[in-house]
Amino acid sequence: MNKLQLIRYMLKPLVFLACLVPFALVLTDTYGITGTLGANPIENVQDRFGQWGLRFIMITLAVTPLRQISGRNWVAGFRRMLGLFAFFYVLLHFLVWLFLDQTLLLSAIAEDILERPFITIGMTALIVLLAMAMTSTAGMRRRLGSTWQKIHNGIYLTGILGVWHYWWQVKEDITEPLIYAAVLSVLLGHRIWHRQQKRGHS
Repeated sequence: MNKLQLIRYMLKPLVFLACLVPFALVLTDTYGITGTLGANPIENVQDRFGQWGLRFIMITLAVTPLRQISGRNWVAGFRRMLGLFAFFYVLLHFLVWLFLDQTLLLSAIAEDILERPFITIGMTALIVLLAMAMTSTAGMRRRLGSTWQKIHNGIYLTGILGVWHYWWQVKEDITEPLIYAAVLSVLLGHRIWHRQQKRGHS
């Protein structure tokens, strides 16, 4: 088995299964197999999906710096999968809020959006992720040409919006949002530094 076959038939399925673990743990906690959902199960599930959505955005953003630093170009082959999992968890976060928290009550949804602007920020991030998910196939990349890259540069915006959404959501302890903000700063800072290095050598 050569390297490409190893990545395609072994590494990618393993990474795919690993990405499903947070979702599986929510299910098993729901039935009391691996733990519990606590006193407020809806908030617990919503928060967990949101945090994993943000983590996968960060992991997706980490692919390019990892490829550049390690020189292992095959790492880039995981970016699409990781980005789709970011969308998957952010979408679940939104659907839990929409169906379980707000129970599709339009007045409650409108009130939440007006009184809690961090929700509007989160929805904007979801829309950007949706655009990237819908254009993630090779066929769409060929059809869209240079427009495809502009759409998928939206991952930088979703990282910023995701951290902003989380920061405004927490009421007191901002330790975790600060950690995400620091990670995002490093990931975006590396991209700026790498581009300046390329220009300096051109």
